[in-house]
Amino acid sequence: MKSRKAVAKFKDGSMKKGFAIDFYPDKTPLKLHLLNNSIETIEMEDLKAVFFVKSFQGNKSHIKKYQDPNPWTEKKIRVDFTDGESITGHTMHYSLGHHGFFLIPADHGNNNEEIFVITSATKQIVFL
Repeated sequence: MKSRKAVAKFKDGSMKKGFAIDFYPDKTPLKLHLLNNSIETIEMEDLKAVFFVKSFQGNKSHIKKYQDPNPWTEKKIRVDFTDGESITGHTMHYSLGHHGFFLIPADHGNNNEEIFVITSATKQIVFL
């Protein structure tokens, strides 16, 4: 069973931390092995995004720094969520009509390795 550290952030502002079990973009629902050792099944449409993280503690003192990767391999994008949060990063697989897509944050020093954005939780998506 393949798993990754994940923080599931819900559209209502709540979050749950655990390990995403066998996560695939087109596979729903999300199975999350919570830190209390229970396994929860979460409907993807209830989520804002799934943040695949380096650590569960994060780094509150981190100062954001934008870094461009190879511009010819990925699309630069800004995602504005309905809750007011904006994240700038890069994607290779965004397309209309899918329930979500992966975003690699442009700030490589932050705690997020990649983010699976749920399209219905976005206000707008802007290509930069």
